[in-house]
Amino acid sequence: MSRPKRAITRDVRSRQPKRRGRETAELEALTWPETTVRVSDVMTRPAVIFRGEMTVGAAVNAMRARKIRHAPVVDDKGALVGIVTDRDLRQAVLEPAVAEEMEALGQTLRRRPVKDVMTWGVITAKPGTGIREAARLMHVNKIGALPVLEHGRVAGMLTGSDVLKALIRILDEGVVSKPARWGREA
Repeated sequence: MSRPKRAITRDVRSRQPKRRGRETAELEALTWPETTVRVSDVMTRPAVIFRGEMTVGAAVNAMRARKIRHAPVVDDKGALVGIVTDRDLRQAVLEPAVAEEMEALGQTLRRRPVKDVMTWGVITAKPGTGIREAARLMHVNKIGALPVLEHGRVAGMLTGSDVLKALIRILDEGVVSKPARWGREA
């Protein structure tokens, strides 16, 4: 997938705009909206955090009660070790080992720890990350949420819903009325 070309280009050697008088517009096109919208501005905080020892049954109940689909999993020291999603929990229920014990499904889920079903390799963001970069990470990696880490601790969660809310806010600020920001000349 190729990236779209920028509407305003620079001369490679001098780094000067090719069209004089467009310096402000070019700077705005290259940096907007990152100068105003950061992950920390739109993330959900505080994040609902699970411990690795928490059972699958308790995780399902907590996610239903709080109406969430993603939760970071931390160790005893509070360091991020994984993320558990509603999909991870559904797969745990439909696993062949669990299917054999279908009559004792409730007991199996109450005993099984979250660390056995969570996703270990977690893609994260920092509070200062631009919303464009965070959305790109989520899109490229096909994930629905990013734990936001500050000094090695979970500071919040950025979900697809948070990104959409930011997009609505950006659009409400008048991007549509200024099509040059989208690469088209007015």
